[in-house]
Amino acid sequence: MGVGIGMAKQILSALLLAALLCNNGADAAFSRYSFPKGFVFGTGSAAYQYEGAYKEGGKGVSIWDTFTHIPGKIKNNDTGDVADDFYHRYKEDIQLVKDMNMDAFRFSIAWTRILPRMEPYVTIFHWDTPQALESAYGGFLSEKIIKDYVDFAEVCFREFGDRVKFWNTFNEPWTYAVNGYASGVFAPGRCSPYVSKSCLGGDSAREPYIVTHHIILAHAAAVRLYRAKYQPSQHGQIGITVVSHWFVPNSNTPADRGAVQRSLDFMLGWYLDPIVHGEYPGTMRGYLGVRLPRFTAEQTELIKGSYDFIGVNYYTAYYATSVPPPNGLEQSYNGDIRANTSGYRNGVPIGDPQFVPIFFTYPAGIRELLLYTDRRYKQPNIYVLENGIAEENNPKIPIKEALKDGHRISFHYRHLQFVNHAIRNGVKVKGYFTWTFMDCFEWGDGYLDRFGLIFIDRLHGLERYRKESSYWIEKFLKRNVHA
Repeated sequence: MGVGIGMAKQILSALLLAALLCNNGADAAFSRYSFPKGFVFGTGSAAYQYEGAYKEGGKGVSIWDTFTHIPGKIKNNDTGDVADDFYHRYKEDIQLVKDMNMDAFRFSIAWTRILPRMEPYVTIFHWDTPQALESAYGGFLSEKIIKDYVDFAEVCFREFGDRVKFWNTFNEPWTYAVNGYASGVFAPGRCSPYVSKSCLGGDSAREPYIVTHHIILAHAAAVRLYRAKYQPSQHGQIGITVVSHWFVPNSNTPADRGAVQRSLDFMLGWYLDPIVHGEYPGTMRGYLGVRLPRFTAEQTELIKGSYDFIGVNYYTAYYATSVPPPNGLEQSYNGDIRANTSGYRNGVPIGDPQFVPIFFTYPAGIRELLLYTDRRYKQPNIYVLENGIAEENNPKIPIKEALKDGHRISFHYRHLQFVNHAIRNGVKVKGYFTWTFMDCFEWGDGYLDRFGLIFIDRLHGLERYRKESSYWIEKFLKRNVHA
């Protein structure tokens, strides 16, 4: 029966890529100049995923240093001990960012190692809690973390605020709380024994909510400090970056539409409802009861409005199906949502399945997520601070072939079009950052996934090579000298 569905998709993808690379006709007009003046294009990184040099420069131990050295926690027992060696090579690496005509570079400052950097979109906390604080009082399980976090943030504001004009208090606190304290697959590796026997203690029914509560209070306290003491003279912005999938009802029923709302509330609203509206979503309060910490009147005053912008990370979309509440004796965050999410409906994927099995390419989802955030959260300034796609780190593939990443070109092209649609619909999107700049340590997957625009040859001294996508982005972002 002809070429078959799979082959037809490959051919269509090849034709689409050819059209993009030809860059003529109507597509030729789509470039950085299709976006509002001042729109920021950048790429991102994170300290533990990039730096390496984990015992150099007086650096202390983080919970990820500890976690990755426990055998069996990370694929292939990979660690970030060396990572991309960005610690030693950052000057040549930043030149690659400039070569791609990027406006900005996003990175995190390791709490365990404070160092100045360059063109700065700075994340203060990207999951690497100092092990000393984890050991002393349980890290984010204790309200003591709030003061220590604010003290760390103040060092950053004081030392780097004359150069940093864009501060991000926390990156993806949902990922940190859920993977670290509900499923235990990320540091510090905590969960209930009925979730996983391999966890290092924990309570999946309560700890994710406690950790998130302290994160929100720490965020708001840092924002208050920055606004009172540093923003008037430094003139920067401060916000928080959340991650959310987009969700589509599995069937057009009230039950499944409710599952969509709960899925959004327990992922996006868990963080944005408090900082915008002053309280957790009603669905969470209703379902969780005493397991969900509550804000005092004074804390509500502190957290409400504690942002100049909201960062949104987007990777995939899922179908959501309503399900009954779980066994009351084995409660956990994932069961609390009362929704099953899947990339498939009746065996058909919501979008092209990606190499990372939890991700599906669904570009329209980024527009829907941006519209939803705009509508529900008082039309904030929004930056898309992560969006990207991976391929397998397969050492058997010749480097020349590994640099051909047409899927990444198509991915960013299509998502940028939907970001553009959202802007045209009135959403105040101010920037778009690719994840990630270079192939790097991808947490539980170790070095299995390659999300980068730049290829890192892990077999030959971490040599850097530009992928085809980096040249496409360079061309897309080329500046008109007459503009």
